[in-house]
Amino acid sequence: MQTILVAGAGKSSTYLIEYLLDNAQKRKWHIIVADGDKAAIERKVNKHPAAEVAAIDITNDEQRSALVRRADIVLSLMPPQLHILLAKDCLALKKNLITSSYISDEMKAMDADVREAGLVFMCEMGLDPGIDHMTASQIINSVQKVAGKITAFRSYCGGLVAPSSDDNPWHYKFSWNPRNVVTAGLGGARYLQNGKIAEQPYEQMFGNCKKIKVPGLGQLAWYPNRDSVKYLDIYDVPGINTFVRATLRYPAFCKGWHAVVTLGLTAQDDHFDTTGLTYAQWLLQKIGSPNGADARTAAAIRLGIGETDKVIQMLAWLGIFANEQLPGGHLSSADIMHTLLLQKWQMTPTDKDMVVMQHEIEYEHKGKLLTLTSSMVIEGEGGEHSAMAKTVGMPMAILASLMLRKKVTPPVGVHMPVMASVYKPVLRELEQHGIVFHDSVS
Repeated sequence: MQTILVAGAGKSSTYLIEYLLDNAQKRKWHIIVADGDKAAIERKVNKHPAAEVAAIDITNDEQRSALVRRADIVLSLMPPQLHILLAKDCLALKKNLITSSYISDEMKAMDADVREAGLVFMCEMGLDPGIDHMTASQIINSVQKVAGKITAFRSYCGGLVAPSSDDNPWHYKFSWNPRNVVTAGLGGARYLQNGKIAEQPYEQMFGNCKKIKVPGLGQLAWYPNRDSVKYLDIYDVPGINTFVRATLRYPAFCKGWHAVVTLGLTAQDDHFDTTGLTYAQWLLQKIGSPNGADARTAAAIRLGIGETDKVIQMLAWLGIFANEQLPGGHLSSADIMHTLLLQKWQMTPTDKDMVVMQHEIEYEHKGKLLTLTSSMVIEGEGGEHSAMAKTVGMPMAILASLMLRKKVTPPVGVHMPVMASVYKPVLRELEQHGIVFHDSVS
């Protein structure tokens, strides 16, 4: 009997837990699901005989390490800053670890110790990061084998609302961590453009989003994602001229969110006593009131647009001009936006989300410049069976299965899934679950 510890029973865990439980009897697995929300765990495992409910405080060293000690492998879907707690336990107790988040500096610093212990810490094993790394590496390697030089690489991914559930002027609803959406882009972005490093500050991130065409969907807008430059060596594309990883949104979202950023409404370093304060009063405290203007007029003046502009209508739909009272407390603007958006962008039980990923690789072949476009569009089933949960959780579950069955032996150390020994079998099985890319060359 092998024991798998799944840390986290939130939005992204549904398919991961179901995959493990569906295979538990055949593979002789015992699945421990740990989370602070007992009801969430019980809902996900649904009294499955192979499942164990572990309602714990993940920051409690004694409770957490006791579960890690029992596990043969640990899968973490916890918030990014909590992965390191499990990583330290896994190192001390000699357990392999899979996470869905970016490799933090603290996690990266563990690499030598993880190698020495003969362990695998496979990070960035979700959707983005995760499926993006695996499919990009597969495409790059295949192009390099048969073609000449790769001159440009662009990779786009977005968690969006499905067209059938798109019923608001922002064309957006939450399908993953809402706080991450509010703070997206805060650190700015770096990427390679025409042979030069381009840097985009947060204030300009959403102001001039370029567009791409996605087969079957039409045009989507994109903004650069964090630091693309650090992936140049990892993806092994010497001499490339353009390299960018980006996030997809509908064009209207970018215009509206640029206004939110310009007004300073995502700031985390300001503080308001919101007791008895309305949204409109908060906005006026934040941006000022020229000549005693009301909130709507003040926002239009600050943005340099008319009060009937579509962007002002989008802001009005959110409710930031409303005389509705805020929750009481000492809150930052980001806190207030988070509270507001949880109400406005929440998925209903019947709503469906959508995940879109597209790679564009330009390369030289026999004297011609060609572009390979590889696209994936997946709609969720609704409720907890979202496209986001499927594409984040399934890669982790599949890799865990392959490792436990010794079908895959990744290199020891702290890694992301860019090696063929990992991405080939994982992508092959993902296709069996409907996570498929369609390619074209022009």
